[in-house]
Parts: sequence; C-alpha cells; structure tokens
Amino acid sequence: MLILSRADVEAVLDLRALIEALARAMADLSAGVTSVPPRIAAMVPEHEGLLAAMPAYLPSAKALATKLVAVFPRNAAVGLETHQAVIAVFDTATGVPLALMDGAHITAMRTAAGSALATRLLARPAARVLAILGTGVQARAHARAIPAVRRVSEVRVAGRDSAKVRRLAEELAGTLPARAVATYAEALAGADIVCATTHSREPVVRREWLSPGVHVNSVGFTEGVEVDAATVVDAVVVVESRAAVLAPYPAGSNDIARPIRDGLITPEHIHAEVGELVSGARPGRTSPEQITLYKSVGIAVQDAAAAALVLAAARERGLGTEVEL
Repeated sequence: MLILSRADVEAVLDLRALIEALARAMADLSAGVTSVPPRIAAMVPEHEGLLAAMPAYLPSAKALATKLVAVFPRNAAVGLETHQAVIAVFDTATGVPLALMDGAHITAMRTAAGSALATRLLARPAARVLAILGTGVQARAHARAIPAVRRVSEVRVAGRDSAKVRRLAEELAGTLPARAVATYAEALAGADIVCATTHSREPVVRREWLSPGVHVNSVGFTEGVEVDAATVVDAVVVVESRAAVLAPYPAGSNDIARPIRDGLITPEHIHAEVGELVSGARPGRTSPEQITLYKSVGIAVQDAAAAALVLAAARERGLGTEVEL
C-alpha cells in the first residue's frame, strides 16, 4: 500500500485538472453510472463533532475509494483545521487496498473546485467581484479556485472575527486584489460571486443583501442554515445530488430541506444537478438578472475522482511510502 502524506498530496493535486475531473464525475453521478451510498456519521455531541464515512465507486476514473472525515467546528478556536480526513483507495478489480492518503487537503480542494465548476457553469461571464464569507481553510481554497474560472478584479473578505478577516485579506492581497470588510452585508453588496464557507448556524447570506445576477456558492456544513430561505426561494438552485441534499443531516442540507419542510418551496424547486449542467441535460442561467445558488453538501465521487488524480500523479513522480499491511 502506498502512503501519501499531506505534503505529497499538496505537491501533486492540480486545481485545473481537478475541476475537469469533477466535471466528468458529476456528469457520471447524474447519469446514474456511479455507486454512492448516503453519507453516515457517528456523532460526538459533547464536542459538536462527527466522524463520517463516504464510500464511492466511479467506473470512468477506475476509482474505488472511501473517505473518513471528522468535522469538529470547535477546532478553529484552538488552531486546528475543522476537517480531519483520510482517504483509502482500492483496486476496482480485486478490492486490494492500493493507497492511504491525507484527505484534509483533498477535501478542501475538491470542495472549492466543485464551487469553481458551478461558478463556471452559472456565474455571469463578466462576473468580477468576489465575496468570501469565512476565514478558514475553505475560504482560502475558494479564493484560490474561483479565479481559475472568472477574471476576479476585487475580493472582499468578511467573517465573525475581525482579526482573522484582516489576516486573511492581507494574506490574499499578495496575489489577489483583496480587502477586509466589516460585515457580511458589506461583502455582499454588489458582489457578482459569493462563496459562503462558514460553520454558522444562522444565515450569513440574506436575500436583502444580494444584487440581481449574483451567483452564490454555499459549502457550509452545519445543523443550522448558511443561506436564508428567501434566497433559496428566489434562486435558481443547483446541487450535486438531489437525493443527497434532501437527505437528513448529516448527509443533507438544511438550507434546502428546511424551506421544503416549511412549505415555502417543493423539491421541484431544485433546478438541476451540476452533472446535468455539464452534460447539457438541463440549462444553466437563462437570464442575467437571475440569482443562482449552488448548495454543496460534499459528495463522495468528488473525493474518489480527486484521489484517483493524486494516486496517478504520485506514482508518476515516485512520491509516497510503500508499506506492507
């Protein structure tokens, strides 16, 4: 078995190649040619944490993998990443374990790459102003990924902790036109693209703060909601998987499920899966004034696709450590 450290994964995981790999994976998911059971999790209530299992089979990439991911939001207060993960890859013909790799970097990058893919498919071509909500790993990953698909001319950073907001804005300013703002409302005013990357239990994206034509990516994983119901009601909603997003927490998303439970919308309000946009089975944006919303809950085929890329590149470059189990 090949053991790949975080440094190994970071060395070989290419963002643009990942975006293209996710496009193929999402099209396969929507076409029904993958095997992706619902995510399950063991809850750790005393620490507001969970340990989730996410297996997937992606035939087109010859990828059979499972991710174990621990989500502990309180980690941020002690300087640890909120997501800790490992991914195991197996031979698709025999089931023999092939590799065990760090999954934290893959989780960050495949989530951001998924948002970049959705942004490529849904944001207006002339979109330039990017709002980043949150200051953690996903905020950084999204700030790197979105400029791969749109020519960003301004990045606004907002979050709960003003010191962290300033630090992130200063960090990004080395390569991007980034600045700190005081409130979520200020970040969203006139923004063309929004990336909500928080653990907030209360909405950080509110309809009254959004301008016509904005595209919103929401990747926050929480028992609460990151996007208010009014935004969901008014938006063209796109998801990774209808079944996944409507499943009970911790598989699904309260952002979409709650307005359905409250009778504000029906499941038919979900316009499309990303894979349907990739294949052309469903249209994307049809008007420059539409608000579009991509709600991500994380789907295991994305991890499998990313792990397959990492394993192939690591083998080509001779990275990692071989061990006997």
